[in-house]
Amino acid sequence: MALYEHVFLARQDLSSQQVEALVEQYRGVIEAGGGSIGRVEHWGLKSLTYRVKKNRKAHYTLMDITAPAAAVHEMERQMGLSEDFLRFMTIRVEAHEEGPSAMMQKRDDREREGRFGDRPRFGDRDRGDRGDRGDRGDRGDRGPRRPREQVSEGAE
Repeated sequence: MALYEHVFLARQDLSSQQVEALVEQYRGVIEAGGGSIGRVEHWGLKSLTYRVKKNRKAHYTLMDITAPAAAVHEMERQMGLSEDFLRFMTIRVEAHEEGPSAMMQKRDDREREGRFGDRPRFGDRDRGDRGDRGDRGDRGDRGPRRPREQVSEGAE
């Protein structure tokens, strides 16, 4: 059987209990098709980047699914007919992730892992790393300015 990750966005006016009931309803669809649902993560009510079907927020939920393709297609068909779902996406994966997803990890854990790589954060860098400009300001390796020429009275 194939492994899938399925994320759906449910309407903002649903309660958390109603979202959990939707998960259980589609768990039944998957199990009737010969599959199973492993990890289920409720990411909570989050703001959307843009309005989707007149909604500004949505309940985000992730499910790890082990099922034949026919069962997943049936679940997606039923979700498409329901008005409770704004969006959903199913991706086939090689293996399910162990532990919490990236959305559920604590913010400081992500920062400690260095999500910006080796790049220093703004304010953390040493002020002496501006190159070999010395005290010449932003002029770099250009020479000093020429003195201004006096403007003649008739040239204005």
